[in-house]
Amino acid sequence: MEHIKTYNAMTRSTPKGKLVIEGPIPKERLETYDFHEDLTAFRPAKEQFKALKGIAELPEGRIIIARDDHTVIGYVTYLYPDPLERWSEGHNPYLIELGAIEVALEFRKYKVGKGLLNVSMMDPFMENYIIITTEYYWHWDLKGTGLSVWDYRKIMEKTMQAGGLEVFATDDPEICSHPANCLMVRIGRHVPKEAIENFDHLRFKNKYMY
Repeated sequence: MEHIKTYNAMTRSTPKGKLVIEGPIPKERLETYDFHEDLTAFRPAKEQFKALKGIAELPEGRIIIARDDHTVIGYVTYLYPDPLERWSEGHNPYLIELGAIEVALEFRKYKVGKGLLNVSMMDPFMENYIIITTEYYWHWDLKGTGLSVWDYRKIMEKTMQAGGLEVFATDDPEICSHPANCLMVRIGRHVPKEAIENFDHLRFKNKYMY
């Protein structure tokens, strides 16, 4: 499937100044920006910035960023699921994963995460995808925010709902390992029926769970 990417942008006024939320951003443009040193939820900031550039080069890869002038202060990524994950087993070309979303701590109060999701869905081609995200509590910044697992879960749900993602049931062992973990999904309007059926088989690999 050919992956079509249409650039969109919006601005958000904050007490810290005007933020720009934009994307998908190609690698060449990412390289003109700096990367906030506090974006370390998944790996050290320099390594994460390198990973984003790699995703931007993938045919299906999408990077949406929020920036304060020339510094990236938040991002969301979309790409095919990791080959080692169950979500890749169906080889479903319509299935992409919201792999990571992160906002620097000092900017989180300004609904930047919701803005990243809003800009993501401005591209009409997103209606051709089943978009999934797997939320695991051990990735959440509980220490930095001081929130409980359940309060953080509520925030993550509300953020994802801004992009149209909803909680879907699954028997995936890793998700089922803790009640705060969840699978969230958005099924685009143009996704073929057989692609949705393929996804449902991935969600429930144990037949008795249907």
